[in-house]
Amino acid sequence: MNGQASAIAHGAATIVNAIALGKGAAFGVNLWTKADVKLTNEPLVIKGEIASDSSESIRLIEAAVRCVFKHFKVEKQFGAVVKTTSNIPIARGLKSSSVAANAVVLATAAAVNKELDDLTAINLAVNAAFDAKVTVTGAFDDACASYFGGVVITDNLQRKIVKHDKFTEGFSVLFYVPPKKAYTANSDVMRLKTVAPLVRIAYEEASKGNFWVALSLNGIVYSAALGFDSSVALDALNAGAVAAGLCGKGPAVTAVVTEDKIDQVKAVLQKHNGDVLQARLNEEKARVVS
Repeated sequence: MNGQASAIAHGAATIVNAIALGKGAAFGVNLWTKADVKLTNEPLVIKGEIASDSSESIRLIEAAVRCVFKHFKVEKQFGAVVKTTSNIPIARGLKSSSVAANAVVLATAAAVNKELDDLTAINLAVNAAFDAKVTVTGAFDDACASYFGGVVITDNLQRKIVKHDKFTEGFSVLFYVPPKKAYTANSDVMRLKTVAPLVRIAYEEASKGNFWVALSLNGIVYSAALGFDSSVALDALNAGAVAAGLCGKGPAVTAVVTEDKIDQVKAVLQKHNGDVLQARLNEEKARVVS
């Protein structure tokens, strides 16, 4: 009998990008990806569909399913048909890969009628990201923020959660999303490592609980290193955002705002060429939904 299951993982946004330092920080947002997995009787055959962007590669889907099958030693028993749906734009720095990997891992485990503890699920998702070559550091910080929600500070190289905090205040999050895609795997890692001393300051601020200071500083530093224009983030700050900066390796920009500043900040973001997404902070864990 072939099983099937679905799972949802929520989005995340950068506080400190881990590429330069090997350590990072991120926070959960209520964007989402859903994965539907159905087992088949064709061992080693994995078919994937990305409903939100059919032009994208399914390598990550394939890798995530294979990691789970291998973990449970069922890779010679099953194949799978996988479909993901999402409201997270792909290849804009908005953690679409980490979120999708979490959702596919959870759904695949449920489809084979197995359970995974939280950190094993996250590590399988990170392994899949490495296998699919969609990451530089494994994005352990992004995977944890997506999976657990709240704020996470991590050592990505050691795959260790240094700190996991809940939000103490309610903010909205605006994402400026330009049309052009940028893939993490194409990042110039050596160039980014040159800004490590500045990123370390941002990481130390995040470790003290100064998350929004860290976000803005990190954004300015990485924008300079990657050649992105900082004016979008600076416009958001000038309009009253609590924090604003490049999300991931870009090109998207995150702006954290209080309720009374949403309209003003959204208006300045909309003056730039691209879309603006609105989200809220998230503290809900990734979960199997059927």
